[in-house]
Amino acid sequence: MAEPRHRTERVDIKTGWNCNNKCVFCVQGNKRDQYGNKTTDEVKQLLEEARKDSDSIVFTGGEVTIRPDLIEIVRHAKSLGYAIIQIQTNGRMLAYKKVCEDLIAAGANEFSPALHGHTAELHDYLTCSAGAFKQTVRAIRNLKELGQFVLTNSVITRSNYRNLPDLATLLVGLGVDQFQLAFVHPLGSAGEQFVEVVPRLALSEPYVKQALDIGLRAGRRVMVEAIPYCFMEGYEPYVAERIMPHTKIFEGHVTIADYTEHRLTEGKAKGPRCGECAFNGMCEGPWREYPEHYGWDEFVPRVDFAKAHPRTLEGLR
Repeated sequence: MAEPRHRTERVDIKTGWNCNNKCVFCVQGNKRDQYGNKTTDEVKQLLEEARKDSDSIVFTGGEVTIRPDLIEIVRHAKSLGYAIIQIQTNGRMLAYKKVCEDLIAAGANEFSPALHGHTAELHDYLTCSAGAFKQTVRAIRNLKELGQFVLTNSVITRSNYRNLPDLATLLVGLGVDQFQLAFVHPLGSAGEQFVEVVPRLALSEPYVKQALDIGLRAGRRVMVEAIPYCFMEGYEPYVAERIMPHTKIFEGHVTIADYTEHRLTEGKAKGPRCGECAFNGMCEGPWREYPEHYGWDEFVPRVDFAKAHPRTLEGLR
């Protein structure tokens, strides 16, 4: 793996792969069976190594909140001087307010729960976990009652893309500070059942934009991930890759030194006409598995944008 070209602004530590959901779109697939969870000492060692690179840490997995030692490792992160300690979670354990309170007391100061459907029927279907919707919604309410910064992540799938505006309405009503809509990455479980899980980007586009509008009207910060600029006309500032921090990822069995570089070289792809597009220099393209299945016909280059809106394009760089 090449050394990062940019200063590391954030470090993600995957504390393990065990999870109390089994999402139909899970990019990690069967890693829970291959690797399980790291020990407390292994996580602490990664925290100490990561501190050399950044003062912003994200605990992720798998599901971090099912670890009995989570309070201990968050406390250790705080003792090392991390300024931002984010918990990336499916949110189910945070339905218990005492868990939220203990994490906050230990030093966690950002929370990123995932909600993928606007109803229990849809969310629980996608997570393969009865009762998950009720718990995650309760978690968001708990965190906001405790004054925490909450940024949610929702994966766009074939089952939920038409309901994204309804989901946005729910998230605004719950008082989240930010929501992000991430187009499904067709690896792991999603790759195994591609046709059932991965929607067409062109069909998703109007619903994504309606959802963003709902958030923007409510004064929320909104972003999309893994949706190229050719599907974001009029919504270019909300492409997450434009502002994503340069991140180092410690998985334990492998380290990704610069996740931006990793996405560009291994994750995303460019098509035969991307070079014609005004956004080619800043666009990462779709996840490479998408055109391998669906082809490149949907991807129409925005040739005249630079000529018509030169200042807008420059402002996005």
